Amino acid sequence: MDWLKNLVDYGVISLLALLSVVAVSCAIERYLTYRRIELNDYQDKKSLELELTSRLHLIATVGSNAPYLGLLGTVLGIMLTFATMGREGFMDTSKVMVGLALAMKATAAGLCVAIPSTVLYNLLLRRVKVLMFRWEIMNGRKGI
Repeated sequence: MDWLKNLVDYGVISLLALLSVVAVSCAIERYLTYRRIELNDYQDKKSLELELTSRLHLIATVGSNAPYLGLLGTVLGIMLTFATMGREGFMDTSKVMVGLALAMKATAAGLCVAIPSTVLYNLLLRRVKVLMFRWEIMNGRKGI
């Protein structure tokens, strides 16, 4: 069962760390793109919208799935704790609590990835809407 402990400790947490880097990298790239975008360069609304929303789905996907990955790590950690309890028979409660506490770190890591990702996604989506409205005002058209 050591492979399961390593999977929780290194696999799930490392995957969450990687997803965090992906989400933050995409958010930084999008922010820099929004700062330098010239609305006059776009003749139609759809091409502007395609440019503005590119890669936003990655941030949203990380934000919505990171808690589930953390929960998966927690479930695996709890399964490991119960398997150890079953194998060893009577266990000291401190060992059980330590095992459960370590299992919960995966959920905490998932939330630490999901919350900033969701906040970044919402901030960037707001920026997209503002830029789209500015384009509509500049071009005197709505809904085209």
